[in-house]
Amino acid sequence: MAMMTTNEGDGVEPIGPLLRRLRMADGRTQEGLAADLSARRGYPLEQGAVSRWETHERLPDPASRALLSAEFGVPEEELRRAVALARRLRRHEQRDQTDQESDVDRRGFITASAGAGIAVIQPSSLLSSGRRIGADVPRQLSQRTARLRRLDDFVGGGDTYQMYVRELEATIRLADEGVYSEATGRGLRGIIAEQAQLAGWAAYDAGNYAEARRHYMTALAASRAAQDTALEGNSLAFLAYLEWTVCGGSGIRFATAAYEVLGSGTEPVVRALLADRLAWQHATSGNAREADYALGVAEEAIHEHGDEPGPDWAYWVDHDEIAIMTGRCWAELHRPLRAIPALEDALGRYDDSRSRDKALYLSWLAAAYLDAGEVEQATAITARVFDLSEGLASIRPMGRVRLMVKRLEPHRSLAPVGALLERAKG
Repeated sequence: MAMMTTNEGDGVEPIGPLLRRLRMADGRTQEGLAADLSARRGYPLEQGAVSRWETHERLPDPASRALLSAEFGVPEEELRRAVALARRLRRHEQRDQTDQESDVDRRGFITASAGAGIAVIQPSSLLSSGRRIGADVPRQLSQRTARLRRLDDFVGGGDTYQMYVRELEATIRLADEGVYSEATGRGLRGIIAEQAQLAGWAAYDAGNYAEARRHYMTALAASRAAQDTALEGNSLAFLAYLEWTVCGGSGIRFATAAYEVLGSGTEPVVRALLADRLAWQHATSGNAREADYALGVAEEAIHEHGDEPGPDWAYWVDHDEIAIMTGRCWAELHRPLRAIPALEDALGRYDDSRSRDKALYLSWLAAAYLDAGEVEQATAITARVFDLSEGLASIRPMGRVRLMVKRLEPHRSLAPVGALLERAKG
């Protein structure tokens, strides 16, 4: 095996060139090294992972560094320093790129969307004759609601709440004033449930928990009246999140009820979502075994192919969402070697325009790195969370920043930590 020698002074080499040099000195291809590392850890590592390490597209996490240390006979501390140098180089590159790009105009996005046709509905416009509501109205409202829902990908609840509330009130008024068949009535009640969930989520995101609860209870009642168990489960899952936040305790009872209410024909994506939410409640309560089981259920469900497409309100649930929740759960359980790979892999495909969610998910990655003893990397990621959070009409990302700042306080003697703490004071 090739041994790394460290020169005096500035002998640290970035991890990418270092690994490439060690590998080539041994006469191994990237594919060959991946196979050798796979044998060491007992499950497959793709050649692409080695390639990403060598190009700094990804950096080896602590578990991978331990494998590389054993493979090449290199002290883990030297590999850690090589990774730290690569991170610093990468941050400089990212800063230069950021300086050349303008920020996403979040409020401009809302204005443009409204101008494109998302104006508050007028109940009279959907009455076909007198007070009669046609069978096609729920479909029209569903399409409108889907467009409104996607605003949440880009802006915080403080920006969308009033818009969502006005739409909900207009739909409730339409249902109260109109005459329609039983089937149309169920469709309208389902739309009310979806819109109430949107309004509740926006209120929650903006920190207005009393209004969030009121809207969630409306959603729960409407979903039951619509006889839609998937929507009912989603309403209960929202209540679970709210209880966890407000009460500082567990929302397990709501999350369990959410999953148990589902019928046998429920779409796999819905089962994945609600299992995902149950895993979170168990993880935040310290129940590692139960969280792991629920994550397994979610992972299995997301790989299933249902006979029907999932509901639009679950459009964002995919393999990456399950991976992110997996990483968040293990971060909450202080298992960084399981949290870091899941979060880094999924976040590598997450666009910065979805700044609120990316900031939140990065905050758990920062927490996992801190648990792994990687203080500088945790600090760098927290600074990135800070960048993404500025200007957002959401209280949650900056709440996570404050939590990380408190955890980093004992390390303030390190220059990057001190700089972040000073920034947080402002």
